[in-house]
Amino acid sequence: MIEALRTQESGETAITPTTPAPSAATAPATVPSPAAPHASSLDLAALDLAAVEAAVRRAAADEIMPRFRQLAAEDIVEKNGPHDLVTVADRLAEEHLTASLTALLPGSRVVGEEAVHADPRVLDALHGEAPVWIVDPVDGTRQFVHGDPGFCTLVALAHRGEVLASWTYAPALGLMAIARRGAGARLNGIPLQAGSPSSGAVLDVATSHYDFTDDEQKRVLATLETGGIAPRPCGSAGLEYLHIARGEIDATAFSWENAWDHAAGLLLVHEAGGASGTVAGQPFRIEGGNALPFTAARDAETARRILGLLAAAN
Repeated sequence: MIEALRTQESGETAITPTTPAPSAATAPATVPSPAAPHASSLDLAALDLAAVEAAVRRAAADEIMPRFRQLAAEDIVEKNGPHDLVTVADRLAEEHLTASLTALLPGSRVVGEEAVHADPRVLDALHGEAPVWIVDPVDGTRQFVHGDPGFCTLVALAHRGEVLASWTYAPALGLMAIARRGAGARLNGIPLQAGSPSSGAVLDVATSHYDFTDDEQKRVLATLETGGIAPRPCGSAGLEYLHIARGEIDATAFSWENAWDHAAGLLLVHEAGGASGTVAGQPFRIEGGNALPFTAARDAETARRILGLLAAAN
């Protein structure tokens, strides 16, 4: 097995064999950044990033927070089972964001969770030439439904497979995290640094929730139940990425690849100094087709450790 780790320092993906180090003649190669299979020509300087933040805040203020802890039974619908819920707040917030974000960037497209559920062909925009807003209107809908403040709105701007900027907004917690490729990450205006776990510390790892995993995925994730690692089921994926960027947890191990769950958070972790990779030695692609599980972590060493354990299950 080889590991692909994306790091802030180089902006590239170092391919590092887990076998003994090769000689200089066969040193590990370096490939382009996993988030940029084709260099983006989109000029962010022409986009009012503050206006994007305002649009995210406004959608939450208008459509999400008035319904928090105020949902009626008819406001909640099961999509693919009792644990996969959607509410009127999800749908209206996504409609709100679709209108406001495309107005800010004419010619852009939106890939939103609810739009994809209604028509999977919406995902095709991730392979196109137009800039794409990737939107999860309420990440952590189950928490939202149960009156738990641990939910957020996720927005990422991507072009040609490269995530350029992201917004992670937890309105009930008063948290707004913003990342811009090559410009770092901030939480409520304060720079974020993920740092590294203390030497010998038990790693706190958020994993795919058992309610959303099949038997094979559970078997692979069970390899993390070992000394020095404390796995636990994740809540809102977006907030777990924020926890990594803040240095509050050490890593994730996720076995699903929906772009709206991961695009914003992966950029946030990367810009806070973290690393990410998949078990197949390939970087995570927002367009899909990833080998799973994958990890994001506070640093490259932690990512290697998690990937090594996950790969041992194969």
